[in-house]
Amino acid sequence: MSLKRNVLDLRKRKEIVLQGGGEEAIKKQAAMGKLTARERIEAILDKDSFHEYDMFVEHQSKDFDMDKKVLHGDGVIIGTGTIYGEPVCIYAQDFTVAGGSLGLMHARKITKIMDHALKMRVPLIGINDSGGARIQEGVDSLAGYGEIFFRNTQASGVIPQLSVILGPCAGGAVYSPALTDFVFVVDNISKMFITGPEVVKTVLGEVVTMEELGGARVHSEISGNAHFFAHSEYECFEQIKKLLTFIPWSNEAKAKPFPSKPPKPEYKIEKIIPSDPTQPYDVRDIIRAVADDSDFLEVQQEFAKNIVVGFGRIDGETIGFVANQPSVLAGVLDCDSSDKAGRFIRFCDAFNIPIVTFEDMPGYLPGVEQEHMGVIRHGAKVLYAYSEATVPKITVILRKAYGGGYIAMNSRHLKADFMFAWPTAEIAVMGPEGAANIIFKKEIMAAENPNEMRKIKVAEYREKFANPYVAASKGYIDSVIEPEETRRILKHSIEVSSNKSVLTPAKKHGIPPF
Repeated sequence: MSLKRNVLDLRKRKEIVLQGGGEEAIKKQAAMGKLTARERIEAILDKDSFHEYDMFVEHQSKDFDMDKKVLHGDGVIIGTGTIYGEPVCIYAQDFTVAGGSLGLMHARKITKIMDHALKMRVPLIGINDSGGARIQEGVDSLAGYGEIFFRNTQASGVIPQLSVILGPCAGGAVYSPALTDFVFVVDNISKMFITGPEVVKTVLGEVVTMEELGGARVHSEISGNAHFFAHSEYECFEQIKKLLTFIPWSNEAKAKPFPSKPPKPEYKIEKIIPSDPTQPYDVRDIIRAVADDSDFLEVQQEFAKNIVVGFGRIDGETIGFVANQPSVLAGVLDCDSSDKAGRFIRFCDAFNIPIVTFEDMPGYLPGVEQEHMGVIRHGAKVLYAYSEATVPKITVILRKAYGGGYIAMNSRHLKADFMFAWPTAEIAVMGPEGAANIIFKKEIMAAENPNEMRKIKVAEYREKFANPYVAASKGYIDSVIEPEETRRILKHSIEVSSNKSVLTPAKKHGIPPF
């Protein structure tokens, strides 16, 4: 009978903890249009797969009457479960319990599941919904954040780390998501900032709303801190699950292969690029024309749109695509697009994902603003990332490849494994117009009709130099290919380089241009 009583007691204790901050707090959470922490975990994981740990952990604080307060689970839920049958570690801050504020025991629960994820080599999903550090616990709260940040850094490049912002995430709390691989935000729910609107108003005299300061759209479109934007929590959870189908569970494995599928017939690669080299097009259509089932998961879709990065598959194998976007700023590289591309390339390299680059860009964005923002330093990140990467690296030059841009976009000189070019490729130090104005300046100025002479010289330069054959004659391009051959050649190149091995100089680590 004593065993039965103990079991009943356990069940009662669990029922109490499962109520989080209580019925009223749960109603307030729903009134804000937010799911509870437990509902979120259940929606992300496979049905009935969640196993919770540290359910009965309580805070140890005694100051400011904290010894009289019971905070179930100390405001965070941790555990393991599966997504599509594969194990993951997960934690979710519970805003119904003391606003999800982080104290020492709260942090220890998070660091425990982080340690599990790293030890077991499985992805870590963190759901952030917290008012920040628990002021009553003072420096213990700050210590807790530090322990989390350290583990984020140690796990970086070893296991995928996903941060989901589903409520406020302010102050020091924002640095954990910033250290992870992918950040997910939801419109009108996610809020991220170092200092809130009240502090901004007090210190700077600026009046700004939480949404304007650090809402989902701000971080998706302007700051680039978020990688995936959703209109609802459920849409966000589907994005998480889809991403996890493309990436491996750790750096010791490759992404799970899928059955190969041909691209959808509506994406006819030979009809995407306009015949006029000055006309834009959507490079994502090129990616869809070579990807299995034309399925492309774009990363940071609304940020630095002049470059496109994301995941697709070729013959069932996950590929990281990097492509200049001619329809935005002619596909030039600038500060933001360099950061975006460099970071994505390094993720792919860390997790054994081959990189395919589609190049069509006239170079780096000129101007005083970009120079003063540090385009030299930012642009060097792309050079560094490509040079450092040891995964299979394949480049296809579609159209423009001028100057430093030609070098930066995974050229043979940065040790691309395969370099291909379409017949439409223009590889030169600069565009025909600019080059003709310099090389043939005297002839143009001396002509009876300078404008007509300029056109003649531009055409002459384009014919002689702005094509793929000069580079191909020097061995910088492996093959000039027809557009229709692209998928087949990419597939073969990936197969050939699947066992690629590179010996790099012995060193503790490199020093990228942060």
